[in-house]
Formats: sequence, structure tokens, C-alpha cells
Amino acid sequence: MKDPIVEEVRRARDAHARQFSYDLDAIVEDLQKREKELGLATVSLPPKPVARKKKSARKRT
Repeated sequence: MKDPIVEEVRRARDAHARQFSYDLDAIVEDLQKREKELGLATVSLPPKPVARKKKSARKRT
């Protein structure tokens, strides 16, 4: 079963990408320009620390 909302979003995304010949750099540049024009705030969070695995206490023979 196809979701009509998902299909609509995919059509819009494809139409936007087609305007820039699917050039990812141009698409990102356009989206960033639109964000600035709309005054949207960008949130940047610090990276989450990665939990390191403890070495096993198993002895090698």
C-alpha cells in the first residue's frame, strides 16, 4: 500500500532536484539560501561521546 503523503513528498523532492540536474551541491546551496531567506534557525549540537568497549579479561594462549 502506498502512502499518498509519502508519494507527494517524493514527487516534490524529485521536482526540486530536477531543477538542479540532481547536483547535490546546488541542491544544498539552494536549501541553505531558502533557510536564510526565511530566517530559520539552525541547531548544532555537540557530538555525543562514543562508549568504548572494555577489553576482555580473556587470556591469550
